[in-house]
Amino acid sequence: MRLPLNLLALTLSILPSTLAVFADEAYSIDYQHELLGLPQPHTTFFHRPRSDEKATLLYTLSDLGVLGAVHPGTGKVVWRQILDGEGYLRAVEGEGTLVSGTGKNVQAWDAMSGRGKWGNCFTGQVKDIEVMETAAVGEGEKDILALFEEDRKAVLRRLKGATGDVKWEYRGTTEDLPFQVSTNVKDIFVVSLHGARGGYNLKVSILDPVTGKKVNEYTLTAKGDVHAPEDVLLVGANSAAPIIAWTDKTMKSLKVNILGKSGSLQTLPLKESDGEIVKVTIHAPELVQSMPHFLVHSQSAVSNRADVYHIDLATGNINKEYELPKLPGKGAVSTSSQDANVYFTRTTQDEVIIVSSASHGILGRWPVKVGKHHGSFVHGVAEVVQKSTDSYAVRSAILMSEEDWVMVRNGAEAWTRVEGLSGAVAAEWAEIPESESLAKTLEAEAHSNPLSAYIHRCKRHINDLHNLPGYLQELPFRIISSILSTDVTSHKPDGLVRDNFGFHKLAIVATQRGRVYGLDSGNQGVVVWSLKAFHISAGKKWDVKGIWVDSSNGIATIRGADGEYILVQTLTGKADEKMDPGDWPPVQSAAVVGSPAGPWILPIGLDGNPGDIPAEWTPKEYLVVQGKNGEVKGLKFDIQGPLAVPITAWTFQPSVGQKIAKVISRPAHDPVASIGRVLPDRTVMYKYLNPNLVLVTAISETAASATFYLLDSVSGDVLHSTTHEGVDTTQPITSAISENWFVYSLWSDILPTTSGLPASKGYQLVVTELYESDVPNDRGPLGSSSNSSSVEPSDVANAEPALPHIISQTFLIPESISHMSVTQTRQGITVRQLLCTLTSSNSIVGIPRTILNPSRPVGRDPTPAEAEEGLFRYQPVIEFDPKMILTHRREVIGVRDVITTPALLESTSLVFAYGIDVFGTRVAPSAAFDILGKSFNKMSLVATVTALGIGVAVLAPMVRKKQINGRMMTA
Repeated sequence: MRLPLNLLALTLSILPSTLAVFADEAYSIDYQHELLGLPQPHTTFFHRPRSDEKATLLYTLSDLGVLGAVHPGTGKVVWRQILDGEGYLRAVEGEGTLVSGTGKNVQAWDAMSGRGKWGNCFTGQVKDIEVMETAAVGEGEKDILALFEEDRKAVLRRLKGATGDVKWEYRGTTEDLPFQVSTNVKDIFVVSLHGARGGYNLKVSILDPVTGKKVNEYTLTAKGDVHAPEDVLLVGANSAAPIIAWTDKTMKSLKVNILGKSGSLQTLPLKESDGEIVKVTIHAPELVQSMPHFLVHSQSAVSNRADVYHIDLATGNINKEYELPKLPGKGAVSTSSQDANVYFTRTTQDEVIIVSSASHGILGRWPVKVGKHHGSFVHGVAEVVQKSTDSYAVRSAILMSEEDWVMVRNGAEAWTRVEGLSGAVAAEWAEIPESESLAKTLEAEAHSNPLSAYIHRCKRHINDLHNLPGYLQELPFRIISSILSTDVTSHKPDGLVRDNFGFHKLAIVATQRGRVYGLDSGNQGVVVWSLKAFHISAGKKWDVKGIWVDSSNGIATIRGADGEYILVQTLTGKADEKMDPGDWPPVQSAAVVGSPAGPWILPIGLDGNPGDIPAEWTPKEYLVVQGKNGEVKGLKFDIQGPLAVPITAWTFQPSVGQKIAKVISRPAHDPVASIGRVLPDRTVMYKYLNPNLVLVTAISETAASATFYLLDSVSGDVLHSTTHEGVDTTQPITSAISENWFVYSLWSDILPTTSGLPASKGYQLVVTELYESDVPNDRGPLGSSSNSSSVEPSDVANAEPALPHIISQTFLIPESISHMSVTQTRQGITVRQLLCTLTSSNSIVGIPRTILNPSRPVGRDPTPAEAEEGLFRYQPVIEFDPKMILTHRREVIGVRDVITTPALLESTSLVFAYGIDVFGTRVAPSAAFDILGKSFNKMSLVATVTALGIGVAVLAPMVRKKQINGRMMTA
């Protein structure tokens, strides 16, 4: 029976509104951890963005290359910019400008808004940047000194502060490793490491700040002590007496040279306490008007202490002024300046104190009130404010050992940013496990006879009655929360519990620094637990190859590239089992496979060989792996005695000149609700539903082409292939596959052809659907066979495989897509949505499958029958309507991947994106048809039912009386 056209038009008119993020759901059903990365000690500071105001912002250039400003009062991000990795950051004192140097770029930023003022790109790598503390004559802005390494030589450029143009350039003549640049207004000092790695001397070149000419040079002997750039503790910048300092290899003494004084190399003793010194840091002011004082902070394994030194500008002597006593545990020291005054803030596990560099008197002392779960103090920056003559206040932004960034205000914790969560490299969903006792009880009941199981269950229910008072106490709040469509968070049960809709799930996240987090998706993505899985050395990243979650037992298995793995309890974050890197052969990838013993995660070696495995763990499916030469191979396992041996069933190699960029398969959870698509004439096109589909992306940089191969993972047959010319292979090329369709995106410049096809240039989105036959109501060569074989698809020997019928269409999109994924629901009834990560706008867009339908009529309006099936006219351009943006006003940066999982409601899919930021939400592509929304007026319903109940209660006696009187009159 056909629907009336007016009803259909009404339905289609209201359909787009279901794509939007409703105003009352924004910031409620979605959440975001707006992250920066771990702050670095040399690129983190407080600074006034406006010189005429006292308010400051907290700035940092993190280890992930994110430049950002944080409001020190709330901990919220004010603005962020993604740069080219780690680098250098300086503030122009007295001006609202920041200057960064990363990679080959030097850029200036507005400190209040984060907008770029100017930027220059050079050929060398930036090694350091500094600000000239005095502006040139006739110029209002301070110039910038930028140190580069070009052809293994030092290059220093003085850049104009207003435009970034080069004022002069100095080039070193010897192959030294440029390390740092400093100035004392009178001279400029270029410090280089002279020699080879393993033993360096320190060469100081003195330049004229006006002309850039070298006026002097001297070398400090340090080969026995300085083996790497990290061994140089400090090169003081922009102070009245900049210094260079390093320790001897035994950490018994500190060697200090005042820059510009070639014969002044002084040795200061390092006092040991509670064992050998393991770390030494030096803290000095960076303002030219500040007093020439510095602090040496020494730490052993169990305690820390500090010494304060003064520099005599007249004689160049360095004298110890006073010392800060030894205190147990780790500690952090930070420096702050006000005019000529220099303050040192010392934070330990017990107290925070402020001292002046001039004398040892304590200006302020507060007990530390910081959560123990943050760990110990690593490093921080402080801002000291003098309220009155003898009253001070201090706030310190300190990085903790558990990778939290904590603001400590007068000893008390003000806010916390979970910056360790940034840089996520892998994530997986986990169900909240049921209580262990209940699971064991249910298992025991399942394995007993019906009578004893019934008696046992009755006893269990009687024992559960002790929970009844708590349930009754919670009931009013649940009713009120349901009626008012709000969450009464103060009365939520403690701990993690499952909800009736399946919104509460755990996201297990692994970061590049070797840490694992558990996030509650149903509680605004709050961090439930964190665990340091492995120690990752500086400069390296944890390469996670796979995460598998055994939700029934509440265990997550995480495997890394160096053979390491760890088993973590998803509910508590405790490690059950662990193997360190190097104890197992390196791993290329990991795959979750099914076996007679149950599912498990199988590591694949570097050459694509998983090796022999126990027979009871034999995978049931074929494996698709990449060989050592980049080829794609299909593996099956042959049981030989107690072991299962992998055997290569087929090998696929792309065309000559192509290399494989990506291999994907259908999701593990990909249910199909309908095996066919109904056409407008009521015939059916049957879907090609092959569970063994693999999509291979191969690119050729020399030919500027990209080819997509659709393979059968069992037989290795190529079911379909298509090639695009004029492809920019440096742009993102991504793809996704689900059900009977796949989609990919690329940038292509297609020239007009003789067949009449127009030219097309830009980002393209190509969608392809697969059907069993090009004839409606035809099941293809296999007919309605219940069983078929990919290896022998026909009774005819050596017959060709049954190829699917292809329907494809191309769309132009406004920007590139870095990642694709598809929503998942429990039964697959809800229309799927393609989730795309947009690189330019830092957002995630959800494109409905109805828009990506390749059967949309081209060059004409749909017929009434086609419109009835949801088809509308093909438009070559897909504009990303703001209502399609899942992240709405949020800016989600550095997204590495997006994973989805079904909720218990068929209409809803949970979405989780990770990378630098973490973002989560839930979507209902076909609208929330199985749950009442917040817009439903429950108060009106309750009021109506109550009014009807009162009316019945009032009218019932009157009606009863009338009926009795009527009977008496008729009697």
